[in-house]
Amino acid sequence: MSVDGTWELTLDTPMGAQKATLTLTSDGDSLSGKLTGGPGGELEIEDGKVDGNDISYKFKITSPMAIEVEVTATVDGDSISGSAKLGAFGNAKITGNRA
Repeated sequence: MSVDGTWELTLDTPMGAQKATLTLTSDGDSLSGKLTGGPGGELEIEDGKVDGNDISYKFKITSPMAIEVEVTATVDGDSISGSAKLGAFGNAKITGNRA
């Protein structure tokens, strides 16, 4: 099953649940896309990688404070789950479904 497509995500952060839409496109083991609807507005993902059903990428938030978020997740059919490292703020669980 391809990781490509649009995903409706929930991030369980210290500031409460944050909803976002993630759009992914893979090309071999490279991954690109954007995250919209979260606290950072529209963000391009960086350093995206695909390994089978496992993905990883980063994005940078500048508001309410600057932070680099590192995501690792696994796609299982039409579901996605994983975690996001929120810099000094610990980790957030990520869950979602294909839109």
